[in-house]
Amino acid sequence: MSRKRNKPGSGIEPGSGIEPRAVLALFRERKKPLQAAELMRALRAKKRDKAALEAVLDALVGQGKLIRIGRALGLAESMSMLTGRLEVQRSGVGFVIPEDPRRKDVFVGSGDMSGAWHGDRVVVAVLRERRGKNREGRIVRVLARARDTLPVRVLKRVGPEMFLCRPMDPRLGFNLMARAKGLADLADGDLALASPGQRVEPWLWEADITGRLGREDDVEVQETVVKFNHAIPTAFPGAALAEAGALAETLSEADMAGRRDLRDLFFVTIDGARARDFDDAVFVERSKKGFRLQVAIADVSHYVRPGAALDLEARERGNSYYFPRSVEPMLPERLSNGLCSLNPGQDRLALAVAMDFNAKGGLIRAEVFAAVINSRARLTYAQVKRALLDRDRAERAALGPALDMLEQALALARLLYARRTSRGGLDFDLPEPDIHFNIYGEAVDIRPKPRHFGHQIIEEFMIAANEAVAGFLEHRDLPCMYRVHPDPDPDKLSNLFKILSRTAGPGRTAAARASEGQISPKVLVDLLKEVEGTDSEYLVNRLVLRSMKQAKYSPDNEGHFGLASDCYCHFTSPIRRYADLVVHRLVKAALAPAGDTPLPGRKELLGLAGQLCAMERKAMDAEREILKRITALFLRDKVGQSFGGVISSLADYGFRIDLKEAMAEGMVRLSTLHDDYYAYWASHELIVGERTGRTFRMGQSVTVRVESVDLDRAEVSLSLVQGGEDVKDLV
Repeated sequence: MSRKRNKPGSGIEPGSGIEPRAVLALFRERKKPLQAAELMRALRAKKRDKAALEAVLDALVGQGKLIRIGRALGLAESMSMLTGRLEVQRSGVGFVIPEDPRRKDVFVGSGDMSGAWHGDRVVVAVLRERRGKNREGRIVRVLARARDTLPVRVLKRVGPEMFLCRPMDPRLGFNLMARAKGLADLADGDLALASPGQRVEPWLWEADITGRLGREDDVEVQETVVKFNHAIPTAFPGAALAEAGALAETLSEADMAGRRDLRDLFFVTIDGARARDFDDAVFVERSKKGFRLQVAIADVSHYVRPGAALDLEARERGNSYYFPRSVEPMLPERLSNGLCSLNPGQDRLALAVAMDFNAKGGLIRAEVFAAVINSRARLTYAQVKRALLDRDRAERAALGPALDMLEQALALARLLYARRTSRGGLDFDLPEPDIHFNIYGEAVDIRPKPRHFGHQIIEEFMIAANEAVAGFLEHRDLPCMYRVHPDPDPDKLSNLFKILSRTAGPGRTAAARASEGQISPKVLVDLLKEVEGTDSEYLVNRLVLRSMKQAKYSPDNEGHFGLASDCYCHFTSPIRRYADLVVHRLVKAALAPAGDTPLPGRKELLGLAGQLCAMERKAMDAEREILKRITALFLRDKVGQSFGGVISSLADYGFRIDLKEAMAEGMVRLSTLHDDYYAYWASHELIVGERTGRTFRMGQSVTVRVESVDLDRAEVSLSLVQGGEDVKDLV
């Protein structure tokens, strides 16, 4: 099937015939820095074109593609310079994540930041290669600040309306001298919002306080802090809201034209009890050869058109951002909870995947098509568990006609799960926290989130649909935004196998087998099964997970290691992930008559993949920070209390503890252990006392006491009450 591909745009409006691409091509041809006069002559531009050329040059400088060198300009790529996003660690050092995903990250020392902050878009000059490590560089230009407002804590008053403040993001290692007009009653310790200005000293910036935040023990205030810390948008632009408001509430005949009518099938949605948007609905029935599964996904692409205000905002956000007490959705509520949500009893547009499986769960055929459905029921995971797994009579009766379909779904999901794990699909047994609030919004309990096979039913069906759609596009030699997962870090896995092979405990057999040959998903599955239910389970799950590389989006199919899948994409959540919306558009282009729809080129998809991966990291970082802040709040009034925990990581300065009862994390520093001098044996993943031989390892159970809680840094300091082993038992 031949299709027309459109070329990615430059993102700069041409002026008077002067194209940015032509300017960049000229720099590459001349292989040296050029002044504006040289460019005018080379481009044969007229005097009237000078302003247009300067506008193009300014835009290219703003994009980081050109760098000003005195009166001339140079090509950044020819000067060992890269454009990317700066990620600063709490230690003060950072890494520039290049916009070109083919480039490796660049390490930046704390003294080479040049006033750049975490999250800023920057130009970094590569200074030197470091053998076996990231290249090292220096920030030469801040192209765009990630945020123009910072949450701060007032440290002290220094004048009638002047306050010394500290940003609440621990990755910003400076203070602010802030003016607070109309807020002169601010007191030490208050939380506020500040708009930074100029830097007045290396570690001091001027600022204006723009508002008061509220009580620091308020979870919603902490969520606001995290949203500002990560520059998460909290309001939709008027144009996007106007587009959403103009959409028709009910479907017309034109909307449903050319779609397969599945409204007579008993589709249901299964989600968490607190879910408000429903991307996916499923229907399962027995067939002559085994099972037929149909997965219907909300057709967001019907409402969000490329280049429209809704699309531009969704692309900028990249995904929805979820917090314990709120959500910042990718799409306005009228779409996310309304027109694009598969609410029960409502006709909804969908893209559907029909899959036929044999009696052993093997895929026979798959078909992708546009459809219209009407979900019959909105079910929860808890309902499914009670009815199918607990065999609760009352719940089974309450499900009525949905029960038989769900029984078929359970049977098929068990087959799919067995096949996936047999080929090497990984499942990590690491509990997620479930935060419980009282009527005042205070966190009163943090427990492991319930997890059972009711969740697995939907997970298996979504994996099957994602694989089917990726295969549908690949087999037609069409573009796809794949979800890829590279092979794990061999050095980290080798270290794990060395640790396990030295012990007589569970995991030794699988580790020895893995060290003999090539590492595969199946080997890791065997390892996880061998330690399941043993004292080594926590340690092995943690170390295997840490050896995994980050999954990412790419126009190139590199396979998905964690799922042991040769061809995979994200298709099933277009309400909350822009990557899924991109795949929907590619599927609809494939279903349209040949040549009717232009398709994006690889370069365009590559750039989009990099942006979406950055937004995904932002969402993950924000989720981690709010969890740390809420658990710190939860433990603040428990200073002096003791908890059981498990050592989750080791370092040369101490070890981190996962608290079992509180689902929180804290640090025991070696400086608080007074019975011996302790050293970190990195090759053995042990901390050992020089005199006593008292030893601490990952996965070891200990008892600790909460000593202090630093809410600004979201850190919990612990002291050891009981724990430790003899080194002779471990090596």
